[in-house]
Amino acid sequence: MKNMNKYLLALGSVAAFASPAIAQEAESLDAKVNAAFAALTGPFVSFIFAPIPGTSFPWIVMWLVIAATVFTFYFSFVQLKFFKHALSLVRGDYSDPNDAGEVSHFQALATALSGTVGLGNIAGVAVAVGIGGPGATFWMILAGLMGMASKFTECTLGVKYRNEYADGTVSGGPMYYISKGFKELGLPGGKFLAVLFSIFCILGALGGGNMFQANQAHAQISGIVGDYPGWITGIVFAVVVFAVIVGGVKSIARVTEKVVPFMGVLYVGAALVVILMNYDQIGWAFGQIFAGAFTGLGVAGGMVGALIQGFKRAAFSNEAGVGSAAIAHSAVKTNEPITEGFVSLLEPFIDTVVICTMTALVITISGQLIIDPATGNYAVEAGKIATVGGTSGVALTSAAFASAFSWFPFVLAIAVVLFAFSTMISWSYYGLKAWTYLFGEGKTAELTFKIIFCVFIVIGAAASLGPVIDFSDAAIFAMAVVNITGLYFLMGVVKKEFVSYRERLASGEIKKFVE
Repeated sequence: MKNMNKYLLALGSVAAFASPAIAQEAESLDAKVNAAFAALTGPFVSFIFAPIPGTSFPWIVMWLVIAATVFTFYFSFVQLKFFKHALSLVRGDYSDPNDAGEVSHFQALATALSGTVGLGNIAGVAVAVGIGGPGATFWMILAGLMGMASKFTECTLGVKYRNEYADGTVSGGPMYYISKGFKELGLPGGKFLAVLFSIFCILGALGGGNMFQANQAHAQISGIVGDYPGWITGIVFAVVVFAVIVGGVKSIARVTEKVVPFMGVLYVGAALVVILMNYDQIGWAFGQIFAGAFTGLGVAGGMVGALIQGFKRAAFSNEAGVGSAAIAHSAVKTNEPITEGFVSLLEPFIDTVVICTMTALVITISGQLIIDPATGNYAVEAGKIATVGGTSGVALTSAAFASAFSWFPFVLAIAVVLFAFSTMISWSYYGLKAWTYLFGEGKTAELTFKIIFCVFIVIGAAASLGPVIDFSDAAIFAMAVVNITGLYFLMGVVKKEFVSYRERLASGEIKKFVE
């Protein structure tokens, strides 16, 4: 406890020293950093998010969708056949308390979910539906269901090739299974790909998994209580986040196993109330989703526009194939790597199929999307569906909920803060494991990264570094380029684990510890 207090005091001193300078020179600093980053990283960002020639479909989204499709067929629709078994594993029915690892199946799932369930489920879905119409929801669900197979593949490998240390701690993720797996198969380039993945992971953790979250949380809070300096929000977040992450993955897991279910129930519960209050519109809303998926219902871009928006939102939300979740799942207590693969496939289902769909249904059913009475189609303005009050993004979601609860913006502010907080603590762990892979394990290396991470929280809340965030988003999806390349070479290893476990489960060799 004394050591933690010292760390907190040190962090507070660093943040207090840095934040006034940041606040005083915010505009000039923002302008300089924006210009420098735009010039330096613009080509990389443009490449990652470039559309396939002749379309508006980003190639990186297609890269993720194709991989999800390949793994779905290669593992014979594992996400459907083993869904029930995955639930049993999460309940702890097959958990041996003597297995190696640091956290339970449920804690690992909660930690990984906290890194994906966030602002994308609130604002990102609103953008997708606002452009692609309700039909985008259908393609979002389909992509989410297929993405379950990608999570299954990467998280199985994460456990199989993790490093287990004498003190009981573990380190795992794409950097470990690519380097060790390639070496085991006699393939070249494993170490290079592992280092490349680690670099992208650190950049993504500091930007999209940190600065962006702090920035958006401050925007939502200031929108409720009034404008005030962002560094104040940043310091509060930094101190709370540091207090959690200084205890390692066990501390993170203890927090996420409480925060994730709470914020999920809070958000989904509110969505269900809105839907039930408009129960007479439920059938119509599903009709709009299915009809829009295949006809476009007059939306700009038609069916193709709905498909692109749905696939894009699913890929950006659940991060299936990115490899980040494999880092969290690697810490699980199990001697059967495949079991965590089964558990992880629940993640895209909860994130995309349940939570994202709830957001889309609320927006559709609440009447926020304007329909042209003359044609019966959605009114389109400047390539987007016209909305009541001209809202979009998180404001559209807020307005949709406010149609039933005038006070919902306050609940949404709480949800955004919880989503941002949980995402930050999970991505701190992802970035930490990439950091220690590059610079070695040890208390000093870990503490260095944790302090850097928390200082970036203050910077993110106080500044508006657009190109920095764009670059970090590109880095996160660059992780997917490296990770999926590795998965294609290593999916045969997963297949052997899968077949062996399936046969032993059927024969009764795999037994429950809890009846």
